[in-house]
Amino acid sequence: MSTVAAEGEDLVTPSSPTGRNTGRPRPLPHALLPAAGATLLATAGALVAVGCFLGLYIRPASDDWCAAWKTRDLGVLGITADFYTTQNGRVANAFLSGLLYSGGPAGTKLLPTLIALSLTAALVLLGRRLLRTLGHAPPLLLLTACALALQALLYYAGTRSYQVLLWAPATISHTLPSVIGLWALLLALTTVNHPRPAVRTAGLAGALLIGFALGTLSEPFALVSGLLAALTAVLCLPRLRLTTTWRPFTWCLLWCTGLACGLAVLYTSPGARWRRAQQPEKPPMLSTAELRATYEDWLRMWDTVTGQWAYLAAAAAGLLLGLAATLRTPRTPRTHTRTRTRTGPGKGAGPGRPTRAALLLLPLPVVVLGSFAVAAGLRSGYGPTGWTYARTWTSYLLPMELALCGYGVLLGAWAGPRLAARGPAGPAALAAATTAALCLTVASMASLVPALQQLTTTTVARSVAWDAQNARIRAESARGATDVGYRPLPIGNLAEPFFTSDHRRDWVAACVSRWYDVNRIHRR
Repeated sequence: MSTVAAEGEDLVTPSSPTGRNTGRPRPLPHALLPAAGATLLATAGALVAVGCFLGLYIRPASDDWCAAWKTRDLGVLGITADFYTTQNGRVANAFLSGLLYSGGPAGTKLLPTLIALSLTAALVLLGRRLLRTLGHAPPLLLLTACALALQALLYYAGTRSYQVLLWAPATISHTLPSVIGLWALLLALTTVNHPRPAVRTAGLAGALLIGFALGTLSEPFALVSGLLAALTAVLCLPRLRLTTTWRPFTWCLLWCTGLACGLAVLYTSPGARWRRAQQPEKPPMLSTAELRATYEDWLRMWDTVTGQWAYLAAAAAGLLLGLAATLRTPRTPRTHTRTRTRTGPGKGAGPGRPTRAALLLLPLPVVVLGSFAVAAGLRSGYGPTGWTYARTWTSYLLPMELALCGYGVLLGAWAGPRLAARGPAGPAALAAATTAALCLTVASMASLVPALQQLTTTTVARSVAWDAQNARIRAESARGATDVGYRPLPIGNLAEPFFTSDHRRDWVAACVSRWYDVNRIHRR
């Protein structure tokens, strides 16, 4: 078995097989990797930083208006009760919205930065665990760069960048659950086999409680994460020898139980029943015609996703990370690496090849079936155009990106030693692979710049116009006006006042009126 190098340990090179510092120049791949990591960190970091900076220019739109006035007038618990009784039953969603809007505009402005920081930390910690499991020393610089690259793809490679990162109702419902899910995974990895029973018990309780909260926070994420947990639980049966105890299985079971309980509370709530009553009669979800229509929606979703070649950056960044990890890990002599302890099919045997293959292929059914479940839910809730609500795709796009990155890491960890073993041509081959992976990743990041430029221009221009209109309406309201003019300021494919000709159905205009404490608004 290979050993893992410490963070500051000198690395073994072909010119120094014993690990001693010979004073010779470092081989080309070792000199290239820090520059590659710094380049990717600067490129992806700049993209994510722009998104965080745009948080300063966020202004209310669509559901913001309703959440803002309800939090102001009803309080955090009041808006939570309102969601349960009259809206949709998402009590955790309402509670988080109340906390966010209770701080005024500052909450929505800081949310993108908080999401970016917490997601970066979670991805880096998970990456460290993966590389150490593979027996490699994790390069912190490239780990951080990969985490930022995955986020840039998540925020900007889709068709609804504003909603995914900058619109608080969507980030709470569809981006934040993925962040919470990653931290829950870290909780599981930390506590499930901890030597102290109290820590293991706390981890199991956390699985149940967090699962319940997410079940009342986001239905799409609950479906995808529940599928992942269920398949993982099957692989964690001690009979398959992937684990030696029932603890991982129990953790997954409690997670699924929490999700199911949360979804049950949501589905049976008065608000959810009222919402279903407003929808026209539809064929049963499991009917042949509806399944065929859902399948067509699912194909449209994936046609949009696969048409964005920038997602290849996830695999390329993973390849770069895998190559870097193998170069940081000192190699032991070949005679030592070939020494293995054979175990029979008894208690001490490891998982068989079918179990290892199933574990390796686990992301595929999660992404494929999870995306189909999301398509079915969208069609059930929003009708034939539901698949276009791309903000909900985050629930399976992040697992897809993580799978691509993970496969890239495995490929790099497999190819690195083999390229290095090619004698004098090894360093050149490693340098070529590193350069190719870096170029593909940076080119993918660069392809996101035009959309980010447009997002920046639109967001900043709207904030200026919104501030001027807000000042005017406030002044008119202070003078006693009860009917004020409002000019719609659309952004991010979100509803604005007067989106419908029927004033009784114009819920956005009603929420704007409540926010400004006027009886009515008219188009200006």
